[in-house]
Amino acid sequence: MRLDKYLKVARLIKRRTVANDACDGDRVLVNGREAKASYQVKVGDIIEVAFGARTLKVRVLSIPEHAAKQDAQLMYEEVAQ
Repeated sequence: MRLDKYLKVARLIKRRTVANDACDGDRVLVNGREAKASYQVKVGDIIEVAFGARTLKVRVLSIPEHAAKQDAQLMYEEVAQ
């Protein structure tokens, strides 16, 4: 699954276009490297998203095509920084 779609499905970012802009703006890192929106997310990847002064760091646990709101948090786990 594409990185921008994963960020939306996992509800880390509200809209896919915003996720795409975040990737283009170098605010998203995957495994410590800047990643484009087209990056193919894999289970075990570490994704870091910069929200202003705050950075969210998560580990990918699953990659379903669709997830209900209550199931979205099962797609990742937060990683202590």
